[in-house]
Amino acid sequence: MANKQSQVLNLERVQALEIWLKATNTTLTQVNGQRKYGGPPEVWEGPTPGPRCEVFISQIPRDAYEDILIPLFSSIGPLWEFRLMMNFSGQNRGFAYAKYGSAAVVAEAIRQLHGHMLEPGYRISVRRSTEKRHLCIGGLPASTRQEDILQVLRVLVEGVERVSLKAGPGIEGVSATVAFSSHHAASMAKKVVVEAFKKQFAMCVSVQWQPTEKPNPDESRCPQKRAKSLLPSHLGPLHHSPPQPSGPPSFLTLPASIPAGFCRAVGGPTVGGPTAPQLPHPTCSFPDSSTQGHLVFAVSPVMLLSKLCETAGVGQPFYEVQYSHAGPDGFLYFSYKVQILGITATFDGLVMILPGPNASTMLEEAQKAVAQQVLQKMYNTGLTP
Repeated sequence: MANKQSQVLNLERVQALEIWLKATNTTLTQVNGQRKYGGPPEVWEGPTPGPRCEVFISQIPRDAYEDILIPLFSSIGPLWEFRLMMNFSGQNRGFAYAKYGSAAVVAEAIRQLHGHMLEPGYRISVRRSTEKRHLCIGGLPASTRQEDILQVLRVLVEGVERVSLKAGPGIEGVSATVAFSSHHAASMAKKVVVEAFKKQFAMCVSVQWQPTEKPNPDESRCPQKRAKSLLPSHLGPLHHSPPQPSGPPSFLTLPASIPAGFCRAVGGPTVGGPTAPQLPHPTCSFPDSSTQGHLVFAVSPVMLLSKLCETAGVGQPFYEVQYSHAGPDGFLYFSYKVQILGITATFDGLVMILPGPNASTMLEEAQKAVAQQVLQKMYNTGLTP
């Protein structure tokens, strides 16, 4: 049964989640392999969570979703945030985090729900989360300066508060201890820093939790085999122009400047040159193929593309987005063609996203990925107004 569950997405459970989301008007956001509720929710009357206000939940059945878990953990007290770790297949990874307004509610959640039988044969484990906030980055050049690496990290990831450097016997080059504003920010940084340094500076660094902190149970878990994605049958083509923005976007910015001194130290190019490094998109809810570009968007790419076309007087973009296939890596691939009346070139290509909670959400995320890729192509070819 466990083997079957790990290979096939339970569509009945997915449908039950969709029904619950609509009935309760609950919003979930998926980013970097986890699906999040709240942080805070739309209505929150309790205190802002401090230390020791989060529980780590493990041994969750792979086809149990927020429609079961959120009501269960909300029965103990109001949830500030709930994060369910997700596979590319659309199943959960067997563990989650729930954050409450106080340590007292956390203690009660552990008392009541540790060992709770979620379904026959599945008793969940509920323990206090360690909420680590410090990462150690090793393998930095000996000439690295504290202010430079701080600025670099603040370009690459969110929530960086401060950095301290360490060198000496047993340390190759320089190591940096980085303090983040939250465990969530540190966890997200841990996922992307190594790859970002490889892409931008052709440099291999190591990233670990600060050794003085005890590891979280999920850190020692082996990656689970990715299962085949099953797309809802009602997911079809998308042919429409995007909704008009209610007003101009707040701003369009290039990535914050990476210090030239640090680029020279690692032998990499500086931002803005002909071989400018590629930065990940920090605000897209679903990872996709367009997140490795030079532009960082502060607003929805769909709204931004619409506004740029309006400003340039070239007419609104017309989207043709069609589901293509599910890749062996679990991503969903969409082909697209975008035509803009005042621009002779037709933009086409392929984007990929992770499965979402329902078809409309996935189509929306696919269109965002398409708009972002079109903006990137316009930027690279000098077609931007």
